[in-house]
Amino acid sequence: MSEEAKIRTCQLLDLPWEDVLVPHILCHLPLQHVVSLQRVSKQFHSLVQVYLANCRTFDPSPIGQCIPKESFCSMLKDSKILQRLSLQNCSDWVTDQELLPVIGQNQHLHRVEMGGCVWLTRHSLVAVSLSCAHLQHLGLAHCEWVDSLSLRSLADHCGGLQSIDITACRQLKDDAICYLAKKCLKLRSLSLAVNANVTDESVEEVAKNCRGLEQLDLTGCLRVRNESIRTVAEYCPKLQSLKVNHCHNVTESSLDPLRKRNVVIDVEPPLQRALVLLQDVLGFAPFINLQI
Repeated sequence: MSEEAKIRTCQLLDLPWEDVLVPHILCHLPLQHVVSLQRVSKQFHSLVQVYLANCRTFDPSPIGQCIPKESFCSMLKDSKILQRLSLQNCSDWVTDQELLPVIGQNQHLHRVEMGGCVWLTRHSLVAVSLSCAHLQHLGLAHCEWVDSLSLRSLADHCGGLQSIDITACRQLKDDAICYLAKKCLKLRSLSLAVNANVTDESVEEVAKNCRGLEQLDLTGCLRVRNESIRTVAEYCPKLQSLKVNHCHNVTESSLDPLRKRNVVIDVEPPLQRALVLLQDVLGFAPFINLQI
């Protein structure tokens, strides 16, 4: 066969898989389309396995539907270089049994999203802390299985942590959060929201140790008061966002200095709140001319 004829009969799968197809073609396709290619032929099935083994990000959330357990295990069985792992579409069923092997063989993970995974246990968090020394971002929102011992393990082994979301992790109390703050000095984003155990002690320890803090979420932390907010204002010059909605003991006296630094706060000043209430009552926006 002539060279010209060989060129004309060249097929997609004849291209170098790891040098061309994986990094320059498959990487631009949605995950569900890539996975669907497995059904085309045995060769395509092998190609997709090579692609999945070379993935650095596993985030099925754009698919918009729950990933079956069998698909999850199949897709990640050969993965060893993941850097980002999101379990959002697996939260209804994923357990330690499925997750621990993935964590154990992917020690380069620096972002893990486990929020809402109610069937996991503290063993998964301990595994993350022991295996992922380079972890920077961790999502644990509504993981009520997170306890003091597992959070301490994370703090001991992942000192480079930059953001953590422990919203509604209701087992956690001041001692564990203070320990985290003393070990993870690079924290830039922290959510302690929806935890009635959080007091000024936690917030002040975070402020004094994590001085690069940029975002702090205290929504629904009913025991937080003005004293700790003033400490945040004093020790966190880089703060950009503060959420204190439903923190009934936090008043404008501690928030006003932060507003003057253009920190975004999720509650309106008293005057604005009064105007909104008045507008709701009257049915139109009143014109008020304030003169000093």
